[in-house]
Amino acid sequence: MSSKPVVLIAEELSPATVDALGPDFEIRHCNGADRAELLPAIADVDAILVRSATKVDAEAIAAAKKLRVVARAGVGLDNVDVSAATKAGVMVVNAPTSNIVTAAELACGLLVATARNIPQANTALKNGEWQRSKYTGVELSEKTLGVVGLGRIGVLVAQRMSAFGMKIVAYDPYVQPARAAQMGVKLLALDELLEVADFITVHLPKTPETLGLIGDEALHKVKPSVRIVNAARGGIVDEAALYTALKEGRVAGAGLDVYAKEPCTDSPLFELDQVVCTPHLGASTDEAQEKAGIAVARSVRLALAGELVPDAVNVQGGVIAEDVKPGLPLAEKLGRIFTALAGEVAARLDVEVYGEITQHDVKVLELSALKGVFEDVVDETVSYVNAPLFAQERGVEVRLTTSSESPDHRNVVTVRGTLASGEEVAVSGTLAGPKHLQKIVAVGDYDVDLALADHMVVLRYEDRPGVVGTVGRILGEAGLNIAGMQVSRTEEGGEALVVLTVDDTVPATVLTEISAAIGANSARSVNLI
Repeated sequence: MSSKPVVLIAEELSPATVDALGPDFEIRHCNGADRAELLPAIADVDAILVRSATKVDAEAIAAAKKLRVVARAGVGLDNVDVSAATKAGVMVVNAPTSNIVTAAELACGLLVATARNIPQANTALKNGEWQRSKYTGVELSEKTLGVVGLGRIGVLVAQRMSAFGMKIVAYDPYVQPARAAQMGVKLLALDELLEVADFITVHLPKTPETLGLIGDEALHKVKPSVRIVNAARGGIVDEAALYTALKEGRVAGAGLDVYAKEPCTDSPLFELDQVVCTPHLGASTDEAQEKAGIAVARSVRLALAGELVPDAVNVQGGVIAEDVKPGLPLAEKLGRIFTALAGEVAARLDVEVYGEITQHDVKVLELSALKGVFEDVVDETVSYVNAPLFAQERGVEVRLTTSSESPDHRNVVTVRGTLASGEEVAVSGTLAGPKHLQKIVAVGDYDVDLALADHMVVLRYEDRPGVVGTVGRILGEAGLNIAGMQVSRTEEGGEALVVLTVDDTVPATVLTEISAAIGANSARSVNLI
């Protein structure tokens, strides 16, 4: 039996995918499209890699008792039940940027093909017909291209088609006019775009709001000379309405790569000579498949190591700013320290982030802290997916507070919790210097300044002479070396706090001896490995 995590590859993927996984995994293969083969194959695997033919639905997820990651080597996730995966604590990742160039290039190809009737003329000539006049087309130069959806692919199409001398207008309610203007694109309302465009290309996600967006009403507003391309998602352009518009001469042509139901081999649109059709080839290039495979393989490696995966679709945080990334391990360690100090799960947990870093989206730091909080609480592996579920199951209210003001440190993260008794426990940390040294800077109301270590002890006691010597003596007799120490107090003769970093784990018996010897109000051992 292999002790390595098991990765199931359920469809044909680029050889570079296996290379990117590396030697740390046991690789298995199955035909994911064959349900009878998939369900037993997935039962004991840690991760599954699929494309579009394998349905990873609730039944498959329930059958996979050890599953931690579902990786889709592509963009769409129509074949993955993300909700069921999230409830099961399974991370879902895809490769959102792997095919953007490939998809943009296909859309451009369909635009050119519909303008110049290239596929139709090719077929006719191969059938022995020389029909130059029948396939007279139109120029792209000086025509208006309407880009519906100015996301990454829409922007690439706009850039490429502007090189043909086209005037670019776009509809996208989530893009600011100034940003569009920088790209040489004029933003219009959808109705305005429909009225002025000579060509329309669709680059929107498929949502309840976008389904049927280019339907019968919209197709009554376009120029009769318009040519429409959809290489995004099937159903955004209403196929029945498009067929009627083409038959009635209200639309001159169309280029389609996607369909409402796929695979689609029988559509009235296929009967029309002015329609150019391809079988969902948007991501079908060697380069895109290799990029997708490598991207999800890297994500699987991160996920199975318990790290945050930027491309995980069911993990809060999204794309992580470079300035935020160094704070992830710090926040996670602060979460673990909090749990060690509290000794129980908090009723309410606040993650507070202060300083320059808050100019970025720091939601991911809350998630990282939450992962640390439950790391030593539950028997299961805690991930960035299931940490919020553990909090929800235990009725923990979690809040994130941010402010750009941080008087004492450039940036600081605090994990603060209110226990069932009403007691508050808090620990704060920061990153120092170009090497991002992780430091603990406060425990509750006590200021400290100590580099984090794998093994620490936190003691609270009534301030009096000789305590530090007693602690050092007991640790020395136990063969435990003190690496660092910080003593803090709010007033002379009141309660004091000492934080020690030591080279090895302090056994419970030694900690009990220290606590008794100094009359500690609290004695906690923290182990971060």
